[in-house]
Amino acid sequence: MSGVALGIEIVSVFFLALFLLHRYGDFKKQHRLVIVGTLLAWYLCFLIVFIIPLDVSTTIYNRCIARHAVTPVPSNVSLPSPTPGIVSNASTEHHLPSSDKIRSSDSSLEECSKPWSYIPRGIMPIFWRVVYWTSQFLTWILLPFMQSYARSGGFSITGKIKTALIENAIYYGTYLLIFGALLIYVAVNPKLHLEWYQLQTIGIAAANTWGLFLLVLLMGYGLVEIPRSQWNGAKKGYLLMKTYFKAAKLMTEKADAEETLEDVMEEVRKVNECIKYNHPLRKCVDTILKKCPAEYQEKMGRNMDDYEDFEEKNISYPSEKTLVKLHKQVIYAVQRHRRTQVQWSILLEQAFHLEDVAKNEGSAAKQFVHSFPHQEPESWIMRRLYTPTVEWYWECLLRPWCARILAVILALFSTVVVWSECTFFSAKPVLSLFAVFIQQAEQTHNYIYVEVVCFLSIFFLSICVYSTVFRIRVFNYYYLASHHQTDAYSLLFSGMLFCRLTPPLCLNFLGLTHMDVSISHEDIEPTAYTSIMGSLRVLPLIADVFYIYYPMLVLILCIATYFSLGTRCLNLLGFQQFMGDNDMTSDLTDEGKELIRREKRKRQRLEDGETRRREWKERYPTNREDTSRNRNVNSDQKEPTYTEMTTNRSSKYTRASNRTERDRIELLQDAEPLDFNADTFNDDPLDSESGRYQPGGRYLSMSQSNSRIFDDV
Repeated sequence: MSGVALGIEIVSVFFLALFLLHRYGDFKKQHRLVIVGTLLAWYLCFLIVFIIPLDVSTTIYNRCIARHAVTPVPSNVSLPSPTPGIVSNASTEHHLPSSDKIRSSDSSLEECSKPWSYIPRGIMPIFWRVVYWTSQFLTWILLPFMQSYARSGGFSITGKIKTALIENAIYYGTYLLIFGALLIYVAVNPKLHLEWYQLQTIGIAAANTWGLFLLVLLMGYGLVEIPRSQWNGAKKGYLLMKTYFKAAKLMTEKADAEETLEDVMEEVRKVNECIKYNHPLRKCVDTILKKCPAEYQEKMGRNMDDYEDFEEKNISYPSEKTLVKLHKQVIYAVQRHRRTQVQWSILLEQAFHLEDVAKNEGSAAKQFVHSFPHQEPESWIMRRLYTPTVEWYWECLLRPWCARILAVILALFSTVVVWSECTFFSAKPVLSLFAVFIQQAEQTHNYIYVEVVCFLSIFFLSICVYSTVFRIRVFNYYYLASHHQTDAYSLLFSGMLFCRLTPPLCLNFLGLTHMDVSISHEDIEPTAYTSIMGSLRVLPLIADVFYIYYPMLVLILCIATYFSLGTRCLNLLGFQQFMGDNDMTSDLTDEGKELIRREKRKRQRLEDGETRRREWKERYPTNREDTSRNRNVNSDQKEPTYTEMTTNRSSKYTRASNRTERDRIELLQDAEPLDFNADTFNDDPLDSESGRYQPGGRYLSMSQSNSRIFDDV
């Protein structure tokens, strides 16, 4: 069973990383090296988090074996051959006779049983060494190079590699300068005789110090924001108001992306008209055109029918360096435009759903009614199990209470983490709650309890840190967007952050549980993970000061996050953030509400037009069959004149013709009328008595009445 547990976790973590990467990345359009590099970075980081509980339980068992091996036994007592797993109680040994000592050792043999997930000695150190150094190679060398390679606008592999090396020259040069200065300092100072192992420890300590500095900042935000987001999500109307706010900001970004794309496409058009087929740089222009949207390619292709000799005219042609820069701008503009379009459609669906929830809360029928049908067909199981009644009870009644309960549980976890971060340096008495839980389980040798507590603890810490990585946005350079809309640069940057944050996160967790011997100050066997990190006594300033007292800063960061100090500072700097007591937030919320209302009316008119068109197509073929049948029956009679045919036909199909004309007029009115008065239209989802929704579970737009078609005009 020892290898089975490790194998199951290795395979499960791989599929977890693959699932998350599929959600944020695009396997079809992005480069394979970008996908492989990001997947490997995410996989190694998640693997470290999930394997740590197995390392803790294995270390506890090994300590149990070590304690039995050093138990003092009088010489006049004959004991059986040493058996792994025997533990004796040293505190009461001198009060027991020899026979009692034997019985105590036999009972300890039963208690110190091998855990089901035990990993034999020698495997975990090799495993951690491979995983750690691979992740460090990715985060400090390979992924920065791949970032520059992905952002490069070169037209060949050699050109992209050259650009990446030039951009990372300063980055790599800084490493060499620091390492060279360290070697010179060691060589000049005769008192220092550092070996390779100590230099390796210094490098690990430097990397972990940088990671711990960023880790505490991200953790302080996540410990407060995650429980608060769940609690606010249960408030009536909070999510809807926040969605309106996001809609206003996203519309601004969407308009800016469209304008940027138009400007870049204008530059591409000029270059396309300037460089003809016989120019040496035409291949570069064709590569740029392939990255443009299809509609722009069609427009530019119309002006390329002529052949022109570029040597006969004195025209200034762009250089290859200019085309490389233009290629980079095209890739960025197209990616941003596509991302904003997809995000806008997803945000509309979320807003429509939240408005439906607000309207259905007062429904007497207790059946959830959607304003629009689902975009994707539901499965047979969902139609049978997730009925409108079940959906109403979940969305309107159970989901808010589940969110509140989850928020309370997460808040308790956050309190335990903050308390343990501020007190884990105290070895006697033990004040860290994580250390108390692990020591109690260690005394009873309950390995399942140890692994569950360790997994829940480090999983919650990882959620607090990693969720912040997924939420933060550095302008338009780093942004993890779901639904396959994250660019290559952001994916690689997230892999770098994960590889730099995960090792100090695991060390911090082992310190909270006192499994790190540098915290517990006991001469016992360390975990396999801390053994590869080396002894930090080489750097006493980092080991005794920074690693101990810097995590206490998380308390100050939690207080600052609770009072939204960071959000208020961003608002003062001009970056609009959602705040309930801010005038700018109210203005953007009203603007987003009007945008959602306008999009909803557009979609409602399209739905009504499609419904009427479908009904008309169903009735029109029937009328044609009746007409042809009547003509066949009366073929022997006198053939009517053209005037009579026209009169009869017009009288017979007057209503159908009028209805067809109305359908055509309605379909042409997709745009918002210029003389529309928003004050006369009330579609507030928070007001159950207004809008199109009726308490009986029907919408007026779904009725068959034709008398109110033009009420919106």
